[in-house]
Amino acid sequence: MGGPDEALSLDNQICFALYAANRAVTARYRPLLDDLDLTYPQYLTMLVLWERESSGGATRVSDLGRRLRLDSGTLTPLLKRLADRGLLERRRSRVDERVVILTLTEAGRTLRKKARSIPERLLCEVGVEPERLQALREELKALLTVLEGKTGPND
Repeated sequence: MGGPDEALSLDNQICFALYAANRAVTARYRPLLDDLDLTYPQYLTMLVLWERESSGGATRVSDLGRRLRLDSGTLTPLLKRLADRGLLERRRSRVDERVVILTLTEAGRTLRKKARSIPERLLCEVGVEPERLQALREELKALLTVLEGKTGPND
């Protein structure tokens, strides 16, 4: 085994491996998303809105924030830019004016058709077996569950 400071080596940090991988994945998405004129956070937002619309329609901003793990201070300008582009509409709930409801516009729905090729194009570009990426995704989801305190490692 290494010395006492090996635990402090950058290459031994799970946080750095996740951080670097996240940056690399985002960089790989960037040219693909340029075709859609979306940033990576906007793309993730649209994925949730497309998913929600196909299973029932409108989405509350608070639900979107929970799903993306983003606060309203981060979401508000992002949603404003998407609305300014005509991809979604924001309106206050008639029942509770504190609740903001998001609905896709026709342009937002049309963009979904163009976005369908993004996951496959990324897979081809990266050249990693889909099964390997799926297994990694499941491991990361399990880690996230533990980190968010939903279950302990011995549950």
